[in-house]
Amino acid sequence: MNKRLLLFYLFIVCTIVGSYAQDSKTDSLKMLFQSAVDDSTRVELLNAISYTIFASKPAEAIDYGNQALELSEKIEYKKGIAYAFKNIGLGHYMLGDFLEVLSYWEQSLNVFEDLEDKLGVANILNNLGAIYFNQGDDAKAIDLYLRSLRVSEQIGDTLRIATALINIGGVYYNKLSTHNKALEYYRQAIPLSETLGDKGAIGTASINIGEIYLERDQDSTALVYFEKSYLAWKGTGRVPYSMTRIGDVYSKRGEYQSALNFYNEAIDIAKKYDAKLELIRPLLGIAQTYTLTGNYKMALDAYKEARITAAEIGSNYQLKDAYLGMASTFAKMADYKNAFKYQTLFSDIKDTLFNTETDDKIKGLQFSYEMDKKQNEINLLTKDRELQEMAFQKQRAVKNSFLAGLVLILIIAFILFKNYRDKVKVNRILDKQKDEIESLLLNILPKKIAKELRRKGFATPRNYESVTVLFTDFKDFTKISAQLTSAELVQELNDYFMAFDDIVEKHNLEKIKTIGDAYMCAGGLPVKNDTHAVDAVRAALEMQKFMRLKNEKRSELGQTAWGLRVGIHTGPIMAGVVGRKKYAYDIWGSTVNVASRMESNGEVDKVNISSTTYNLVKENFQCLYRGKISAKNVGEIDMHFIEHEINET
Repeated sequence: MNKRLLLFYLFIVCTIVGSYAQDSKTDSLKMLFQSAVDDSTRVELLNAISYTIFASKPAEAIDYGNQALELSEKIEYKKGIAYAFKNIGLGHYMLGDFLEVLSYWEQSLNVFEDLEDKLGVANILNNLGAIYFNQGDDAKAIDLYLRSLRVSEQIGDTLRIATALINIGGVYYNKLSTHNKALEYYRQAIPLSETLGDKGAIGTASINIGEIYLERDQDSTALVYFEKSYLAWKGTGRVPYSMTRIGDVYSKRGEYQSALNFYNEAIDIAKKYDAKLELIRPLLGIAQTYTLTGNYKMALDAYKEARITAAEIGSNYQLKDAYLGMASTFAKMADYKNAFKYQTLFSDIKDTLFNTETDDKIKGLQFSYEMDKKQNEINLLTKDRELQEMAFQKQRAVKNSFLAGLVLILIIAFILFKNYRDKVKVNRILDKQKDEIESLLLNILPKKIAKELRRKGFATPRNYESVTVLFTDFKDFTKISAQLTSAELVQELNDYFMAFDDIVEKHNLEKIKTIGDAYMCAGGLPVKNDTHAVDAVRAALEMQKFMRLKNEKRSELGQTAWGLRVGIHTGPIMAGVVGRKKYAYDIWGSTVNVASRMESNGEVDKVNISSTTYNLVKENFQCLYRGKISAKNVGEIDMHFIEHEINET
C-alpha cells in the first residue's frame, strides 16, 4: 500500500476542502473584483481567486496571490498579507517547488502569529507538517502536526483537530514499529470526522487502520475497517480501493468466490468513474485469486487487462506487479518461453523504478541540504555521482542474475515435488497439534463459544437481555501487597482465585477474567437461564464464607486478614470474543460498570446488590436496604446487603 499517497490525499482534502466546488465561481469573483472600490475588499477577492484556482492553474494562482500581497502591503492590511503568502505557497506546492512553499508559508505563519489568528496558525502548521513528511523528515512533521493539534484544541476547531490527528497517524503509519501509535491517532480522528460528516477523512483513517490489521494477520478486524471505509467512500471514485481490500481479505481466508465478487464489483465502479488506477488493483486481485485456485487462463486474462491499463496511465508499480504475475503464471503452466519474456520485462521495469526511487532520494537529500544552508555543495554532487554509479551497478547485477534465476526455478520445482511427498507426514503432525489446540481452547473459552470458533473461524458477539455480573476485590490490597514479596503475593492471590473458580463452577456461573486483585464472573451466559441472579448471590455468600474461614486460620498464624468486597448487578450485556490473537471471552455494557460500582461501594464480609438484582432474589434472601448511589449514564440506584438465605435454619 502506498502510504505517502494516502497522506497526500489527506493533506489536500483537509487543507483545501471546497476548492474544486469553487471553480465555477472564478468568473464571478473576477467580475466582483472589477467593480470593487474598497482596497481591502479587492485584496479579499484577489486571495479568493488565487485560492479557487491553485489546484487547476497554479501559475495563475501565484500571480493573483502576488497581486494580493502587493496591494495588502501598500495598505498595510496584515490579514491580506497572511493569506496571500499562504495562497502563493499553495501554488508552488502544486508545482513541486517545496523550498518556495516553505519560504512563503513560514512568512504566512509569522503574520498569523502576530495577528494572534489561531485558526490561521493551526492551518499553516498542518501544511508545513505535510511538506516535511513528503520530504522524509518524520520528526519535524510530527512536531508541526502536534503544534497544529494543540492550537486547534485551544480554539475548538474540530475540522483541524481531526486533520492533525489523521496526519499524525499517517506519519506513525509510515513505520512498522509505530503502528500502535498510528492506530491511537486514527481512532481519535474517526468520531470527530463522523461529527463533521467528513467522509473522505473517515475513509482514509479507516482504510489505514484496516491495512495495519491486515499486515498483522488480524483479517477479521481489518475487514471491519475496510467495510467502514467502503461506506464512507460509497458514491465516489475511491470506493473500488475499499472493495479491493475487502476482496483481499476474503482471498486470504480462502473464500475465493466472495473475493471475486468484490473484485468484480470494484472493477464495475472503477470503470463508471473512469478511475483507471483503482481499476488495476482489483484486476490484480482477480488474477492472484485465479492463480491460487489453479485457473491459470482466467488469471492471465486479468493480468493482461491490468498490464494494458497500467501501461496506459504510466503506473509502473502496478505494471511491475502485472509482469511478475504473468511470469509466475506462465511458469506454473510450464510455458517457459513466455515466463522468460515477462520475467525480462519485470526486471527492466524494476530497474526503471529503482532509478526513479533513487532520484526521489536525491531530491530529498537536496531539500535537506538547502534547509541546512547549503553547507557543502561539492560533497552533495559527489554523493549524487555515487548514487548514479550504484544504480548502474544495480542494473547490471539484476540482468546478470536473471539466467541464474531460471536455473533456480527448476531447482525450486524439484524441491516442491519432494516436499509434496512429505505433506502426508506433516498433516498427521498438524492433526495432532489441532487436537491439542482444541483442548486448550476449551480451557480458555466456554464450550459453546469454542465450538462456534472452530466451526466458523470467528465467534459472533451476542446480546443478552438479562445477565447477573459479580465483581470482587480485596480492600486495602495495596497496603497488604506492600507487606509481601512478589512470589508470596502471587501465591496468595492464586489460592483465593482457585477457590473462587471452584465456587463459580459449582453455581453454574462463567468466569470472565481477573484484573489485578479483582475477580469477575457472570451468570446467565453463554447459555441463558432463569436462575442466574440467585446463583450469583449464593456464589457470593459462599465466597465470603470461604474468606471468613481463611481469615480465622490467618489470625491463628498472626497474619493480616484479607477483606473481600462483593458487588452484584443484573442487566443486559454484550458478550463474545474479539480479535484473532490471545482469545478471551469478555462482556461489555453499562451492567458491568454498575456491578463494579456495587463492589466499590460495598463493605468487607458483605454482599452488596443493586435494586435490579434485589427484585429477582428477594423471595430467596433476607436483604437490608442501605441507600442509593449514582451511576454514570444510569442515574441513582438502590443498594441492598444480603443478610442470609431465607430457608437457612
